[in-house]
Amino acid sequence: MGKKHRWGVIIDAGSSGSRLHVYRWKDPSRAIKDASKEELHSLPKIKTKWTKKIRPGISTFGETPAQVGADHLKELIDYALDIVPEDMVADTPIFLMATAGMRFLPQLQQTALLRETCSYLSQHTSFSLPDCGQNIQVISGETEGLYGWLAANYLLGGFDHPEKHEHGQNHHTYGFLDMGGASAQIAFAPNSTEAADHADNLKLIRLRTLDGNPSEHRVFTATWLGFGVNKARESYVKSLTDAHKDLLISGSDIPDPCMPKGLRTTLDGTLAAQAGGVPTLVGTGDFANCLVSTKPLLAKDTLCGEGAEPCLIHDPVPSIDFNVNHFVGVSEYYHSTHGFFGEKGDMAYDFATYQKKVLDFCNQDWTSIDAKIEGGGISGQRKKDKDVDRTLQDAQQACFKASWVINVLHEGIGIPRVGLDKIPGLNVTSDGVEETKGTSYSTPFRPVDKIEDVEVSWTLGRMLLYAAGQVPPRGVSSSGSGVTAGKGVAVGFGSNSKDGAIPSDFTYAGSSWEPLKIDSGSGSKGHGDADDDWADAADDIFDKARDKSAIPGALFFLLLVLLFAFLLRKKERRVRLYSKFGSFVRRSRWPGSPRKPGRFTSTIGGGPVNGNNGPLAGLAKMLFRRHSRDYERVLEEGQLDQFELGDVDILDDDFISDSSEGSGSSGVHMAPGGGAARRSAGGGLGTPTLSVDKFDDLRSPAASLSAMDRSGLVVRTESRERLGLGGGLGAPSLQMLNAGRRSRATSPTRLKSPMAPLQED
Repeated sequence: MGKKHRWGVIIDAGSSGSRLHVYRWKDPSRAIKDASKEELHSLPKIKTKWTKKIRPGISTFGETPAQVGADHLKELIDYALDIVPEDMVADTPIFLMATAGMRFLPQLQQTALLRETCSYLSQHTSFSLPDCGQNIQVISGETEGLYGWLAANYLLGGFDHPEKHEHGQNHHTYGFLDMGGASAQIAFAPNSTEAADHADNLKLIRLRTLDGNPSEHRVFTATWLGFGVNKARESYVKSLTDAHKDLLISGSDIPDPCMPKGLRTTLDGTLAAQAGGVPTLVGTGDFANCLVSTKPLLAKDTLCGEGAEPCLIHDPVPSIDFNVNHFVGVSEYYHSTHGFFGEKGDMAYDFATYQKKVLDFCNQDWTSIDAKIEGGGISGQRKKDKDVDRTLQDAQQACFKASWVINVLHEGIGIPRVGLDKIPGLNVTSDGVEETKGTSYSTPFRPVDKIEDVEVSWTLGRMLLYAAGQVPPRGVSSSGSGVTAGKGVAVGFGSNSKDGAIPSDFTYAGSSWEPLKIDSGSGSKGHGDADDDWADAADDIFDKARDKSAIPGALFFLLLVLLFAFLLRKKERRVRLYSKFGSFVRRSRWPGSPRKPGRFTSTIGGGPVNGNNGPLAGLAKMLFRRHSRDYERVLEEGQLDQFELGDVDILDDDFISDSSEGSGSSGVHMAPGGGAARRSAGGGLGTPTLSVDKFDDLRSPAASLSAMDRSGLVVRTESRERLGLGGGLGAPSLQMLNAGRRSRATSPTRLKSPMAPLQED
């Protein structure tokens, strides 16, 4: 049957902790065969809802690498094994990719940690780990930014539905901003003019949609190591101590405008006593001065040398056209704008409103903030966060983080200040910013935590490349030939290549594709012809992938309408329609031949109860016949104490067909006085005439009382073969299929029933 789903596991080994993500997607061979034309032009659909985070970061094991397995990785691996099906573990790739925290470690410590990680995963798990050098590594900031750009645009739909995300001519992707504890990243696709001018500074990303066609994007990405909030705070504290060396020498407190008034901490952020004997920072709650003090950390005027980390904004960076480039910001861009200064569900970023909230919070006395946190009444304190100490620590750093994010966004990157600045090409003012709330991404910047209820993580971008690499490229035969080497086949990223060739620094997705399983008949063609046939068959799957046809649904709807219209008709008309329909679907048979029960017929006592044969006849009876169950239930439950048989004609066509069709059938017409009217079937052989003097004579175990409705009581009889004389051939005796039920026909109460005979309609 083949695999139904594929799985992937990836560990984001960050500076403050490690987070494991488990991903799942439909096996490409199944996805392709079941896909509509629209879906074939889309990327694989990846599901993610399984994550687990532990603290601290893997970099804390730099001096004790041998402990990283048992003390750090085991908890994450155990969680992954609970999610991935046991029979799929060996086929599931596992990645561990470390970011800025590991980048700050000495190279020897990095190497030792990576080796221990590889050794532990190889010896203690069965996950697919073909190449530790590719699956377990410290990734660069540029790579992290590319993965984040892929993840954000995948979730926003910029790849699969570009027509819904037009920001400018031929531009449908969003820029990506990420800020962690140690570094910050930017990634975006410049407009066409800037892309042409900076072609050598762009990265080529190649994906593959389900139809096997390549999807290429050219993106600029840069990273700023040391520009994460924690490293920026360290740089800021150093600048304070350098500016107040005299106070530091004398042991006096150093004023810090980026902390709430009255807050006292050590230089590393630990709460300090009044007289601790160590250098102490004291908050002054002056946020305006805080903004001025943190701005120099951007180093905008510093020239970037050869081989150095790029400056925040420098000449090689393509200019950002905010008519075209709209950005989403994750991690600290979201937490620093929502932690204490915004509602969780509010995704709009209004600089004027944000700055006012920051001022209101940061200008408070620390004692007031502390009291509110202890009492659980501060707006930024999450109800689910029971760790008061952690909340207090976040509150201590909130003002610095807010000032840093504001400076990076508006002074560094140059994003317009919504609410103050006029935004190029957009008619958004402080009064109109409400229009940006909800799901719209029409403003230059939006902080996000989740998109469509999925957490935005760069790890999704890495797994997207892997999943896309499993899709068979279109036009490739079963032997792998048919496509120019390198062009349209490889999935991954590397330096920009104008001719589509694979660059020397290309990073492959790490996955391999399998040819589509095409059923082909046996033949004597040569290998080349077989490959051509395979390619043609595969192309047929791509080309003829069906749109989900609306015809079956329309036919079903039409049938429901016809059935509803039939039920609304009067009873007599329904019976006549049923009679005509029954004559159409009834099987013809030779006169005198026995009836054969169809799929929907039942037999009692060896003979068919349903006179019509075949599935259509049975279905017709199910849909159109008048059911007898209600009347039988009344008899069984004793809810009808008095009744009298009326002199009525039998209108049920079931009875007519049973009693008169073919040869040897007979019918009984019950009269009010206990006698029976004689009914003969026209055509065919003669029909015997029965006389029933008393209703009590009909108590044969085989007798059955079938139906009662407003037209009267209908007694279904059996075919001629069931009627026979008790003393000789040809004298019929009546048997009715009552299955042993005692008749109440002789009840004195019933004989004296005051009810009038039922009349014909």
